[in-house]
This record gives sequence, C-alpha cells and structure tokens, in this order.
Amino acid sequence: MSNTETIVDPQAVLKSVPTGLWINGESVPSSSGATFSVYDPATEEPLISVADATVDDARLALDKAAAVADDWAATAPRERGEILRRAFELLTERADDLAMLMTLELGRALPDSQGETKYGTEFLRWFAEEAVRIGGRFTTAPAGTGRILVTHAPVGPCLAITPWNFPLAMGTRKIAPALAAGNVMLVKPAHETPLTMLLLAQILAEAGLPAGVLSVLPTTLSGDVSTAIITDDRIRKISFTGSTPVGRTLLGQAAERVQRTSMELGGNAPFLVFDDADIDAAVEGAFAAKMRNGGEACTAANRFLVQSSVAEEFTAKLTEKMAAVRLGAGYESGVTLGPLVSAKQRDKVAEAVDDAIADGARVRLGGKVPEGKGFFYPATVLDQVDAYATVTRGEIFGPVAVISTFESETDAIKAANSTEYGLASYFYSRDHERCMRVSAALDSGMVGVNRGVISDPAAPFGGVKQSGIGREGGSEGIEEYLSVKYIALT
Repeated sequence: MSNTETIVDPQAVLKSVPTGLWINGESVPSSSGATFSVYDPATEEPLISVADATVDDARLALDKAAAVADDWAATAPRERGEILRRAFELLTERADDLAMLMTLELGRALPDSQGETKYGTEFLRWFAEEAVRIGGRFTTAPAGTGRILVTHAPVGPCLAITPWNFPLAMGTRKIAPALAAGNVMLVKPAHETPLTMLLLAQILAEAGLPAGVLSVLPTTLSGDVSTAIITDDRIRKISFTGSTPVGRTLLGQAAERVQRTSMELGGNAPFLVFDDADIDAAVEGAFAAKMRNGGEACTAANRFLVQSSVAEEFTAKLTEKMAAVRLGAGYESGVTLGPLVSAKQRDKVAEAVDDAIADGARVRLGGKVPEGKGFFYPATVLDQVDAYATVTRGEIFGPVAVISTFESETDAIKAANSTEYGLASYFYSRDHERCMRVSAALDSGMVGVNRGVISDPAAPFGGVKQSGIGREGGSEGIEEYLSVKYIALT
C-alpha cells in the first residue's frame, strides 16, 4: 500500500478470506461444526466467524501432513524456493488487502499494518533464496583414517504457534524457513487474529504449495489442540512466539519427546539515552521503538533510561511527539494509533499506568482510558519513575513511555540488565568507544545502536535468558529446521 489514503473496501477484503480450517490444501469446516467470531477492536463488533478447530481436526491435519512429508522433503530445493518466491509476489500484489485485513482484526493503525506487510512478505523472499543454500562439508579426518561428510536433512513435521500482535510476519518467519528446509508444518494462530494466517495459507496454495504441506488451525481450544499435536510422536519441532509462562509449559511438553524447539518469548527492552547522544535523533528512535504496532510488540522499548543532565530535554521532546499521535479506528484516514487488541490488553495497560502513578510517577501525557466503544488507550508519557519500580519489571505492551534517570554508564547498564528478560535493547550515544562498550555489556540477543527499529529478515531475531531459545530470520533461521547428519567414509 503506497499511503494511508489508499481506499480498500473492508467488506471485500473480509469476503476474500477462507473462513474454514485450512487442511489438505482447502478450507474445510470444523469436525464439530463450531465457529467463533473475530472482533473489530475499534467497535467491539464481530467482523466475521471462522471454524473452531477440535482435537480431531488437529489429528486429521497431522495425518495429511505426515502423508506428504517424505515427498515434500524430496522436492528439489529450487522448486521449494520458487514456490516461496511466487508466494512473495502474490502477497506483494495483495499488499493493500493484507494491510487492511490486519488492521481490521488487530485494530492497529494502517501505517503499522503497511509496515508489517512489507516486513512479513520479505521472509518469503529471503528463505526462497536460502532454500538452495543448504550446505554441508566434506573433509579428511585429522588422523587420516577416513573422511568426514556432514549433511543436513529436514527436521520433520513442525508445529508453529503464533501470537496475535504480528499476524503475518510471525507466520512467514516460521513457515518460510520450515518449508524451505523441506518440512511440513501445522500452524495454530492466535484466536484474536486468525484471518491473515488463513489468507496466507490460501495464497501459498495459489503459489503451488502441495496439499497437506501446510495446515492452519484457528481455535478457541488452544491448550487442547496444541497438546494433541505436541504429544504426537510424529511432531519433531515446535516453534512458539508468545509469553514466557506459556513458553515454559511448551518446553516441558516438548521435553517429554525430546522435540526441537524455538521459543521467542517475552521482552522488557531498555532504551538508554546518554548525555552525548543526538537528542533529536534519540527522540525519533524512541518514538519508533515505543510506538511501532501501538506498543504491542515484544521488541518495544519498555523502559527509557535517560542520563539526568539531558532527561528534561528528552522527555519534553518525546512528549511533544507523542502528543501529535492521532487516536482512532486504525482504518480511518490519518489515524496513527489504533485501539489495543482486546479489553483484557487495554485493562492491563491501564492497570500498569495506575500502579505507576500510585508509586509516584508523574503523568506528562495521557494516562486515562477514553470513554466510548473500542479498546483504546492514549499515547502516554510517565516520568520521575524509579528505574527499579514495579512498572519497569514486565512488558507494558501498549503506547506508554516510562522514563527514569541515571547518573553514570555503570548505573545505566546495571538497570538495563536488571530483568529476567533479554530480547532487545537500544541506546543512543555519539561516542564510538562507548557504543562498542555498551553493546557488549547489554545482556540481550539484539541491540539497536542509534536506531529504534532493528527487525530485519536477513538478521537473526531472538533473545537470551527468559526471552527464549533459538533464532528466526537470517541465515541462522533455516538451521532451526534442519538436522545435522555425519557420515563416516573410508
């Protein structure tokens, strides 16, 4: 989509989405006949109903996947790559529809959905190219007693469990490398936002993906359906993006069968601003790091740690920029901040802000739930917050900037690392030596240096500590879906 003025008929987009389960290359009803509604977060009204998968449906999808697993694994890498490339082109042609669909089911502003459309489709192009680069090695054993041949093979049938906050990209980031490596996959999308994943499955079929290779199982019975799949010995890999508590549960289930896992879990990203930073650039980066997807992102800046000598300048400028945000239904022209995904999420954000205020935080902007329909929360800035306050301990997942101060670099790094999470960190400084020093000291899987957006399909995405295991994207992303085989030759 070229700009927010592009007109796309929401009803036409909804009518283009398959509303059944996607099993064996087609849209089918649930075995129980049950459906559930997907809601518009801006109006709290139902948009459309989709099939509600049962345990029996999950087993059927796995049966179909297992039946074609060997054939797909034997498919030439070039052919697998060309299917992904065609899917990339089809998604690009339908970028307007995809952006509108994500805004309808997630609520966020259309510019954010446009950004995800571009970002999410790039994983298909990236892994289309990686499909033909799966390598190995051949060497003489050091002792001269033989030769060593190392090859890679598909890990086997995979389960992907995707979150609601990035309905396209969290799917393509898992599906594309799995298919490129020669694996079949079942996907269980979040019940809040299943529509984009269903449309993606249909587009992949149009691109030539054989029936059974990919199934999509929207469901309100998440625990039952996921457990039925995970406890089947045919599943060899689980990829999950979501909360750390759920990730721990899935890791425990996977351990029972020693299944491979990739876990992209919670975050609590610090954003550090040193006194030698370009403050205007830092404000731009802070706004991008905080307000992408309305703050509903695991990489969102969760804590702003600002050196005291520049704290008021930074806070005043960030508050001014946040105040210019236009709140409204995400599909309305000119809106830059849509509603949160659900009443539960809005109330969680409101509670975090209220608790921070009770603990002494000062409200510079926002801080109150607006009246009327929709799960709206305004752009909010809080300062005079202790760096170790309760509000800094967990993900806010909303458009709330929490600002604390520090005196020294040592204090800043200590506060930044004082969390069980370690997904993303950001900082601004014009001192090259400091940039290298702080980058090494921050205990996170990804670090943004003088930039507020770090996600890139060509780079490995993932964290340390309680933020997860494994990496998605980059050349590392396809390795998560491959097994290594060593062959000893004479």
